[in-house]
Amino acid sequence: MTTKKNNGIFSRFLKTVETLGNILPHPVTLFAIFCALVIISSQIFEFFELSVLDPRPVGTKGRNPDGMIKAVGLLNGEGIRKIFLNLVKNFANFAPLGTVLVAMLAVGVAEYSGLLTAFIRRIVLKAPDKLVTFIVVLAGIISNTASELGYVVLIPLGGYIFLSKGRHPIAGMAAAFAGVSGGYSANLFVGTLDPLLAGITNESVKLISNNYEVSDICNYYFMAGSTFLIAFIATIVTEKIVEPNLGKYDSSLGDDDIDSTEALKPLSKKELKGLKWAIVTIAILAVVAALTVIPENGVLRDPNAASGTNFVKQARPFFKGIIAWIFIFFMIPSIVFGKITGSIKNDKDVIQGMTQAMERLGLYLVLVFFAAQFIAFFNWTNLGAIFAVSGANLLTGLGVTGPSVFFLFIILCCFVNLMLGSASAQWAVTAPIFVPMLMLLGYSPEIIQAAYRIGDSSTNIITPMMSYFGLIFSFALKFDKKLGIGTLISTMLPYSLAFVITWSLFFYLWVFILGLPVGPGAPTYFSL
Repeated sequence: MTTKKNNGIFSRFLKTVETLGNILPHPVTLFAIFCALVIISSQIFEFFELSVLDPRPVGTKGRNPDGMIKAVGLLNGEGIRKIFLNLVKNFANFAPLGTVLVAMLAVGVAEYSGLLTAFIRRIVLKAPDKLVTFIVVLAGIISNTASELGYVVLIPLGGYIFLSKGRHPIAGMAAAFAGVSGGYSANLFVGTLDPLLAGITNESVKLISNNYEVSDICNYYFMAGSTFLIAFIATIVTEKIVEPNLGKYDSSLGDDDIDSTEALKPLSKKELKGLKWAIVTIAILAVVAALTVIPENGVLRDPNAASGTNFVKQARPFFKGIIAWIFIFFMIPSIVFGKITGSIKNDKDVIQGMTQAMERLGLYLVLVFFAAQFIAFFNWTNLGAIFAVSGANLLTGLGVTGPSVFFLFIILCCFVNLMLGSASAQWAVTAPIFVPMLMLLGYSPEIIQAAYRIGDSSTNIITPMMSYFGLIFSFALKFDKKLGIGTLISTMLPYSLAFVITWSLFFYLWVFILGLPVGPGAPTYFSL
């Protein structure tokens, strides 16, 4: 017995989502269209003298003497010159670009050497039967540190693990998928997503304050805590809802060549030795990192920080340079592992690993080019600031200014994510509006970004617009040749609902009840 297709209301809803998603153009085309719309609409709004009262204090840099924020048109001589003169600059100076490229250089070597695959297999294959589901989900969450590793390796591996233990393989894939994609923003480690989102957030913060800056690890505390919440919730959903609903697996539904023994092959002696020395290397690097920031004379402490200030402010150079540590912590242990296992023989192999990582970033670079132009145009025209102030005034007039506003914001992000599956693309579109808007209501950009990450992650697993959805579906067909897209989405829906409800409540508890910071030096509230 396997899953049954539901032809009711939910099935029609899924069909509607899929149809609407298919209507949308490619994200790159979407940003190009947005750029054109901003240019044209800015001139129209300038003609009609669209403006709002500037809420920033008198004397703030960039504030007009008359105290108004006015729409600035770009479809004129001055605007066109500005576009042409800054086209390259907008792209080259886009904050997330450099950090992602640097991080992916090292992640590419880690993937090429086999260190990441060996690490994931070691975690999952040694798990006791009672903890298999939890470990599969947890490994999926952790795998997000290394870009697409979880999608390519762990999700099919989850199916084989469940199959080897007499359980339904689709349930194993669903559990891994829930961790990799549903828990995309949660992690115990800082990954490539953190500096990417922080860079976009900083671009949006400039609409309100030129002096405020969020760090690449501004959400670390909350996301580390969320890791265990998501793993626990996904485990319950898998074992209490998804797996019972799937029923007993009928092996005749799968491919004839399915063999779980190869996928579950234990680590070789060389891999075990390489993994051991990679861990030793990481421990040594951790000591070195600590020595740069913990002692008062640490080289990565701010020598200009006033005595008595908190550790986060004193360690500002360390946190601002976290991308360098990501590079080091991926690169050096990967080389050690590769040299021991033989996957890396010389410098050419290291370069090959970095090259392959850059090759996979081709689409990202194209997307970033147009996203950078869109954000720059949005800033120049003042439309982002005008919409943000207008939205904040509307919410204030309706009395929706308390913490409950974040529940609405998270739901909105969930909905947008159904149509625009890329985390960076979605945040590049929504951040210029919602970051300033919620900052004007008194909330810090750090917690705004954390709330966005909840909405973005929770619906990743139920949208066909997610870039890896087709890959996951093809993996699932190996276990059930009759599986439909709607069936796969309906299998993942309980996870999505459970995540958005529990994660939102957890956010509210963490930030507004317990008053805990979402990351190092991250405040809850903001004031002009």
